[in-house]
Amino acid sequence: MTSMGVVRSFDPDEGWGVIDGPDVPGGCWVHFSAIAVEGFRELTPGQQVSFHAEQGDQDGFGYRALKAWPGVGAEPPDQVATPHSPAAYQSTLTLTFDPPGDDHPVQTRH
Repeated sequence: MTSMGVVRSFDPDEGWGVIDGPDVPGGCWVHFSAIAVEGFRELTPGQQVSFHAEQGDQDGFGYRALKAWPGVGAEPPDQVATPHSPAAYQSTLTLTFDPPGDDHPVQTRH
């Protein structure tokens, strides 16, 4: 079931906030990873949102959002993680040692 609510608070530095709505008495905790938007995932206090929540104790709130999105429009599709090329996580480190009195530096590559 889709619920409607209003963002009470959201701390972009900590990545979480609270949504208030009739289906989540006391508020619903929402983590940035549950926000279904492109780009930087953030909500604004006072913003209307649609969301799916489950009961569960999360930082003192009786509900936590499984998915949240701005407005009252249709639910956006779940984002599918795409595999990244290994090059995206590759790095190189080169260390050069120049021992005293040696004219031939030793180079190590990892």
